[in-house]
Amino acid sequence: MRVVVVGGTGNLGSRTVAALARDDAITEVVGVSRRPPPDGTLGARWVGADVTKDDLNGVLTGADALVHVAWVLQPSRSPELLETTNVGGTGRVLEAAGACGIATVAVASSLGVYSPAPPGTFATEEWPTEGIPTSLYSGQKVRVERMLDEFEAHNPSTRVVRLRPSLVFQRSAASEIRQFFLGPLVPARLIDPRFVPIVPDVEGLAFQAVHTDDVAEAFRLAVLGSVNGPFNIASEEVLDVAALAKLFRAHPVRIPARWLRQLARVTWRLHLQPTDPSWVDLGLEAPLLDTGRARHELGWRPRYSSSEALLELLAGMRDRARGETPALLAAPPGSAH
Repeated sequence: MRVVVVGGTGNLGSRTVAALARDDAITEVVGVSRRPPPDGTLGARWVGADVTKDDLNGVLTGADALVHVAWVLQPSRSPELLETTNVGGTGRVLEAAGACGIATVAVASSLGVYSPAPPGTFATEEWPTEGIPTSLYSGQKVRVERMLDEFEAHNPSTRVVRLRPSLVFQRSAASEIRQFFLGPLVPARLIDPRFVPIVPDVEGLAFQAVHTDDVAEAFRLAVLGSVNGPFNIASEEVLDVAALAKLFRAHPVRIPARWLRQLARVTWRLHLQPTDPSWVDLGLEAPLLDTGRARHELGWRPRYSSSEALLELLAGMRDRARGETPALLAAPPGSAH
């Protein structure tokens, strides 16, 4: 089996390439990236291509399966650029997949496609997918899912799998994630859990994390299996205010959600940090994920808890950890997956 991974050098893509390359059932893994590493990195052959403009048919010709995880999160102040890459680029990838008759297409979606839910709600894959109205990221993920609906309708012989993970963390993505969401002005010392004195007690603050290796394993199972449709991917452990306070040995401090939104808005407009304020809405309004379908139909089980994935990421940020690929070595604005 020959598998092509588009967006193979970022946080999720790099570990997915490695997981596929280790499997004896897969004869070749081809990684696609704007800045490819040398052939053999992570066990793959590498091709340089930009999903917004380069020929993709040649890359996909002869492939049995496609894993599409290419996505950019920055620059958040250039929504047109994000739209061109994330939505337009995905459209070009799917068009090439259809033209080349790819048998299996697996795509990284997100918990962000789900509509707002009351705090504590666990959403199955049947939860409405209209997204969080104020979130640019959510809106783009929703449009990609609609494109997948259309692709399935026009390519009924193609098996399409959508993975909807929670927050995806690993040590070697620390520099990339820090640059995307915190920026250079946050001292490494403040990222150390030993020096986190308070946890904001904000209504609706509760999330799950998942280790990048666990999501990569879900992609491997999806490629080699016979399932189709959407699958929630997350650790069962929920990190709410009480859990975070215990994890960091910190004190909860009640903060109204509107104050948190305003703080994010002001600091973003002043270029003090790169995360636009709509991420606060996504974090507070998105549901938690019920992973029963992934466990029962995909045969997936996470190896890491939410807290283990989060603590590994924070340790990596403190140590300025990097990965093997260009996206994780230099961590420029680029693929988040």
